[in-house]
Amino acid sequence: MAPSAAERIVIENCAIATVDAGDTEYASGHLVLAGNRIESVGAGKAPEGLENVVRRIDASGHLATPGLVNTHHHFYQWITRGLATDHNLFNWLVALYPTWARIDEQMTYAAAQGSLAMMARGGVTTAMDHHYVFPHGSGDLSGSIVRAAAEMGVRFTLARGSMDRSEKDGGLPPDFAVETLDGALTATEETVRTHHDATFDAMTQVAVAPCSPFSVSTELMRQGAELARRLGVRLHTHGSETVEEEKFCHELFGMGPTDYFESTGWLGEDVWMAHCVHMTDSDIAAFGRTKTGVAHCPSSNARLAAGIARVPDMLKAGVPVGLGVDGTASNESGELHTELRNALLINRLGAHREAALSARQALRLGTHGGAQVLGRAEQIGSLEPGKLADLVLWKMDTLAHASIADPVTALVFGAAAPVTASFVNGRQIVENGRLLTVDEDAVAVSTRAEAQRLARIAAQA
Repeated sequence: MAPSAAERIVIENCAIATVDAGDTEYASGHLVLAGNRIESVGAGKAPEGLENVVRRIDASGHLATPGLVNTHHHFYQWITRGLATDHNLFNWLVALYPTWARIDEQMTYAAAQGSLAMMARGGVTTAMDHHYVFPHGSGDLSGSIVRAAAEMGVRFTLARGSMDRSEKDGGLPPDFAVETLDGALTATEETVRTHHDATFDAMTQVAVAPCSPFSVSTELMRQGAELARRLGVRLHTHGSETVEEEKFCHELFGMGPTDYFESTGWLGEDVWMAHCVHMTDSDIAAFGRTKTGVAHCPSSNARLAAGIARVPDMLKAGVPVGLGVDGTASNESGELHTELRNALLINRLGAHREAALSARQALRLGTHGGAQVLGRAEQIGSLEPGKLADLVLWKMDTLAHASIADPVTALVFGAAAPVTASFVNGRQIVENGRLLTVDEDAVAVSTRAEAQRLARIAAQA
């Protein structure tokens, strides 16, 4: 808990969805932030006699929720948006890898700024980036991404990716865009030791994240898992995204993706997978039994025609599930708050129809579910005393939402709600939909310039 001498911010008169274990909600309540922690949350006005109150916010007409938690993304793709728009996953990768293989540190930093800015201004307080493209001589890509997140003021998990299966080995990436087995493991360990913070209120953490079964050798998968567990960090990769991937695994390994992951040490409560669209009953049972997490990316799955993930069945089986933007070359909006709505609507097209997901289940996926998947549910993902002060005030009294009586229904079913204020670690980073930590207009200029530079380099190659 925060010390009594901490500076306090008092927020009052708002609806509150705590997303705690009991889904506690208040039609009109208060929050008290003390330093970087939530000190109290409850109905009515804040307690009288609070000391060191530096700010009072009348949040009438707003809904307060935990900050959104993104569990899967590829920041570098911000500068290759709008390409290969009519491709499935494998053809999309073949089309774009030659361009991605020419990114450098300056491009990666600008792309990270663009990706982070779009998420943060839409209510994301914890971001995640799975970066796995490390062309030879491209500079300190991991460092540039961490720097961009720190400057933005968001909580951040860097999944340090890797690839060692190139075209010559039957993979998809160009030969010059992959690392060696030893090189990938060494660089990953260095990234963990340089950037990972294991403390309760850490702003930056690192996970070990070989890219996918079809771009990574079995040895890199196996040794990557051993490395992560030796260092005490989490594991992340892509899994069961398409029918083509399942066919690839059967042809190359003689088994489906989930069995392959289990054979290489990649199931467990310290693991989360992106997508998991094509899962059998036994696959889901294995994830539930081992508490392997899933990053559900509904918009990207639709964009690449991958299919509909069986999220209701996963939740029933006890699988931790969060939401992911995925890379902005397959989800050009780059926003997580729209994924609340898309997750609900797309899952209702599946077998469970109208019973698939409710508004509150969708909100839980984007907050507490994401915190579970990233291994941070003790610190973030719900509004409870003692947790870190990561929260969002959504403006719900405008034309877009005012006639919807229930604010959570309005947030999920309605148009994307404006963010009046977003706090991370007790620090406000968004005010009235604009970032307070970076110049959005300057970021727009730099990302456009870097996208154009990358396009020219790729064209010349």
